[in-house]
Order: sequence, then structure tokens, then C-alpha cells
Amino acid sequence: MNQRRSTRVDINGWIVLDKPVGMTSTHAVSRLKRIFNAKKAGHAGTLDPLASGILPVAFGEATKTVPFVQDGEKAYRFTVRWGIETDSDDSDGAMVRTSDLRPGPDQVADALAYFTGTIMQIPPAYSAIKINGERAYDLARDGEEVILAPRPVTINSLELISTTEDEAVLEAQCTKGTYVRAIARDLGRHLGCLGHVTALRRTRVGPFTEADLVQLGEMEEEGLDPFSLMLPVEAGLTEVACVVVDRDGAARLRRGQSIILRGRDAPAGGAAYAACGGVPVAFGEVTQGELVPSRVFNLPF
Repeated sequence: MNQRRSTRVDINGWIVLDKPVGMTSTHAVSRLKRIFNAKKAGHAGTLDPLASGILPVAFGEATKTVPFVQDGEKAYRFTVRWGIETDSDDSDGAMVRTSDLRPGPDQVADALAYFTGTIMQIPPAYSAIKINGERAYDLARDGEEVILAPRPVTINSLELISTTEDEAVLEAQCTKGTYVRAIARDLGRHLGCLGHVTALRRTRVGPFTEADLVQLGEMEEEGLDPFSLMLPVEAGLTEVACVVVDRDGAARLRRGQSIILRGRDAPAGGAAYAACGGVPVAFGEVTQGELVPSRVFNLPF
């Protein structure tokens, strides 16, 4: 029996989705793949169902740039409810401990310094970290005890935005691997009042900010071309050095060969990507005055 040929098409670019509360990141990507009838898509960093905000979704050749976006700084605005700790460190979990203590605004503000900079953080039990090949959240849901080792994370800033007797709204800028739910949990323990996250919104992922956001409803509006809302492949590379090459240089890179970089503006080292006629050609590492390609893009220029 002949397999039915897929009617999906090759799409290249980024959609910076404003993921709604209650939707998983996987479901959000599936919705976008249907809207664009796309063969290949993936997101650059999971958002919990409880969370809203920036979910960068890469299509086609843009998926090759996902690691650069994931490694960029993240920003969040979140609400911590005092007096209750849950097994998931957010309001989706079951209550495990309570406290009648409530911190004042000054106490909260003073405590933030303990959670700024590079700190050791224990991820939540309900996280995607693998333990002997299984996801921690799967083990936790099965009732197994989940013990995760602390690991270093960097929180570049943590600010108190507003506070009431029972809640505080905070903003954090942090590196890859930081769990905001763990910040809330540890802050509540530090203050002696316990706490968990009740609302979470991601406001930045690497080069993408709220100014880039697109709503699901926008793309499904009758008469609107959803492709008009898509950002180009290179949007995921704006925090990476760019090297402009001619067609000969582009051809060498696409064959996997390195090229010599010339000119005062050439990067001295580190990650970089090459573009020809404004179109990404390849990315790799600059070493001893040469760009050594590690991945190439199959885009016309």
C-alpha cells in the first residue's frame, strides 16, 4: 500500500506567540503548524500551562537557530501567594504546607538580594529534568519521591513591583535553566511564610520581547495572511555576530569549508553567522581569524 504523501509545506521563520494560560507549549506549536500547514516547527523554551507570554516558535530552517534563542536571557513577571506551599510550587499543585505569617513590603524587598546573582537552586519536582531517563514530573505524578540536586543559575535582577498582605508581584531577569517557581518557593521559605506562584508571564526570551508578540486569534482571523506576522530566520540570530560574505564565501561555507575573515569589524572569536545578500548562509565559531561552519542554512540568496 502506498503511503499518502503529506501536503504540508516548507516554511521558514519565527512566530513569537503570546501563549495563553491553560495551553501547553506542545499544543501551541501544533496549532501553529496547522495554521501554516508547516512541515517542521518547534519552540525555544517550554512555558508551563499556568504561564502566558513569549513562546518563540521556529519553522523550518529557523529551528537551527533555536539554541541561540534558548541560551539568551529570559524575563518574567510573576505573582507569589504567601502562606501556602504546593508540591508543584504553583497553584496547579496540591497544598503541602501552610503558614499564618505574612511578610511586609520591606521584608520582601530586603530578601531579594539573597536570590540575585549566581545562586544554587533546586528545580521543582514537577519539572522536565530527566532522572535515569524519565522526566521528573512523570515520576512525581506517579507518586514517587523526586530528589533533584541543586545547580547554579544566574538571576541578573529581581525586583518587587507591588505587594498586598497575601501576595507580591515580582519581575526577574535570569539565565537559561532558572525556575521562577523555585524562586517563589525559596523566597517563601527564606521569609518563613511559605509561598507559591499563582500567575506567571514571560516577557522576554533572548532577542524576542513583548513588542514581537502575536496572538493566536490574530492568525486565525478571516482575511488576514498569517505569513505577514512571521519574522525571518535571522530574527533568532540578532544576539550573534554577523559576518557579511560574497557568493564565493557563501559557497565555501555551504560546502562545510571555513573562510578567512577580513576587515576591522570581523569578530575576534566566539559564535558568529554569515549572511549573503541579507540571507543567512551558515553559523559556527570564529577561530584564529576564520569562520568554521557548524550548520548551514538551505535558503536561497
